[in-house]
Amino acid sequence: MILIGQYDSPFVRRAAIPLALYGLHYDHRPWSVFSDADNIRPLNPLTRVPVLVLEDGEVLIESSAILDHIDQLVSPETALIARRGAARRACLRVMALASGISDKAVGLFYIRVLHEAPSPVLIQRSQAQIADAMAMLEAEAPQSGYWFGDRLSHADIAVTASLTHAVAAHPDLIRLASHPRLAALHGRCEGLEVFARLSQPFIPPA
Repeated sequence: MILIGQYDSPFVRRAAIPLALYGLHYDHRPWSVFSDADNIRPLNPLTRVPVLVLEDGEVLIESSAILDHIDQLVSPETALIARRGAARRACLRVMALASGISDKAVGLFYIRVLHEAPSPVLIQRSQAQIADAMAMLEAEAPQSGYWFGDRLSHADIAVTASLTHAVAAHPDLIRLASHPRLAALHGRCEGLEVFARLSQPFIPPA
């Protein structure tokens, strides 16, 4: 398999970390959606990452589709999410909130940095959406361990990757110190070897 995208993307990391934890080998192409757009476009016309190219040439786009596939390659006991039922829905909900924060953080960066005349309305709306989602996650985050007990899940990975990116992209707006439960969870996860290995400093688009 080939995983395409840089590790400063929260969406790429939330695919890469489970691949590593599952012991699924992949080659990594750290292509940028800006400088390497011509390489990515034939695989995903939206020029977005992650992209996972399977051994038979099938191309999976978006982290949710990638996770859905790789979860089926391992046993239910190994998978980082329940196969079905309320436990699965609960994990998917946390993942959706984390992904939403990342979507808004990326969009906000583009608005603030790449627009000559940023829209105050869009900036305020994006900031409020990020703040509200973080407040909800903070209220539900565990005081110790991981989100759903003593075992890492996709929820922990998604939240941690999202927060790392959001703080790096908007250090003047997003501070983990005001969210102690999320900060503690973030620290526990980023302290794991696989998180440290599959990471890179935030690289602003150019």
